[in-house]
Amino acid sequence: MGYKAARQRVTKARREPAVTSRIMAAVRGRDTKAELSLRRALFALGFRYRVNDAAVFGKPDIAFRTERIAVFVDGDFWHGNAWRVRGLKSFDEQFRRMQRSVFWRKKISRNVERDTEVNAHLKGAGWLVLRFWESELEKSNRSAIRRITTALNRRRRRLHHGA
Repeated sequence: MGYKAARQRVTKARREPAVTSRIMAAVRGRDTKAELSLRRALFALGFRYRVNDAAVFGKPDIAFRTERIAVFVDGDFWHGNAWRVRGLKSFDEQFRRMQRSVFWRKKISRNVERDTEVNAHLKGAGWLVLRFWESELEKSNRSAIRRITTALNRRRRRLHHGA
């Protein structure tokens, strides 16, 4: 019997709600490993910033208020990148085998929409928005640090030279 036939014979075991609740409670909304690694590196370079600054629209993970730079570290699943990380063909494919797939597709799609709205709002208010995938930062945060430091240096020069 092939894998596909065997898979069809197996009935889906439903996870107990208490188990799901415990799993979801462990999901971090802030202070993820990737975010902490990025913050530590920036701090070590002498940069100071605000963390999850509610005074800035969209509550960026890292905010440089003076330079008006908002940095977001987006979790791949929650912000619609999991299908790429997992090597799937499309955004919709990641939901095919999920229970409550309509709910999850709608939830993740709304998060992606909200990210776009936050980007537009901040850009309209003169902010530079930098977004990084958690999976990319977990591999190496060097590229992100380079982008952030370059942006900070450019913005600081502009502030000091009035250009």
